[in-house]
Amino acid sequence: MRIENDIKLGFKDVMFRPKRSTLKSRSEVDLEREFTFLHTQKKWKGTPIIAANMDTVGTFEMAVQLAKDKIITAVHKHYTVEEWSEFLENQDKSIHQYIALSTGTGKADEEKIKVILDQHPQIEFLCIDVANGYSEHFVQFVKKARANFPDKIIIAGNVVTGEMVEELLLVGADIIKVGIGPGSVCTTRVKTGVGYPQLSAIIECSDAAHGLKGHIIADGGCKVPGDVAKAFGGGADFVMLGGMFAGHDESGGEMIEENGKKFKLFYGMSSKTAMDKHAGGVAEYRASEGKTVKIKYKGPVSETVKDILGGVRSTCTYVGASTLRELSKRTTFIRVQEQENQIFND
Repeated sequence: MRIENDIKLGFKDVMFRPKRSTLKSRSEVDLEREFTFLHTQKKWKGTPIIAANMDTVGTFEMAVQLAKDKIITAVHKHYTVEEWSEFLENQDKSIHQYIALSTGTGKADEEKIKVILDQHPQIEFLCIDVANGYSEHFVQFVKKARANFPDKIIIAGNVVTGEMVEELLLVGADIIKVGIGPGSVCTTRVKTGVGYPQLSAIIECSDAAHGLKGHIIADGGCKVPGDVAKAFGGGADFVMLGGMFAGHDESGGEMIEENGKKFKLFYGMSSKTAMDKHAGGVAEYRASEGKTVKIKYKGPVSETVKDILGGVRSTCTYVGASTLRELSKRTTFIRVQEQENQIFND
């Protein structure tokens, strides 16, 4: 047993220190980025935010709407081959840059993605997603995926430490998904005691990835637009959002009405709800590591997108960054014990 005494930080532990700026307006800030990926050398340009590959978030409807703002949707893995074909037949080819095909690492998953990618080679991104990215089985799956799909931009995760970021990049991933336990409907940290404060994970993993010309996605933990900005300030190339994109017209999840108010169900992909739906229940040898919540119905996701992008633009003006790429270079975080005056909060 050993203890690491370094302090690790989450989004709530810091704020940006404001700096002198030559920007006159938020409208001068450019939130698009252009990346060239490690293994494929493909270029991508867009708004580096990703809707999470959860069946209550990463829907086809979400993908259509978010693509209008050049935002990626990691489409959840529970759509059938036929549903993928029907969806892509009715879409403009421009959407291919803004969707990712998600998969687990089972034999059935492997066979399914091969069929989908054979039928639809225009899909650019493959998101290989497991809760625990530290297993040798996962590393070998990523390596095999790179051999099988040499022209795809491969996203792999989740991990929270630099050495696993490096390993996954070296075996074939282009982008590493960072985060264990910070999600709003994830209970891994309380069920297992395992995790890593998300801001420190982003800072450390981005440092490891950028040294190898790889990229990272900050996955989980963002509650408000300021958290999205902090993730970018900490070095994230992309930020993945689940809870912030849940509860909308385009989100999955059952609509519920109580006392004249509308809610939508939102649940973690390791929750009992998800496992009952997709795996016939919680297996005898495991525990549920997610929760199910009712989220107040939020209407169209376009309004939430405006709010998030507006917040990040404002952050950039406070620190003097005219582009999102500059934000991490202009960032100085200060340690804090409070974030906001909560006297009038509900």
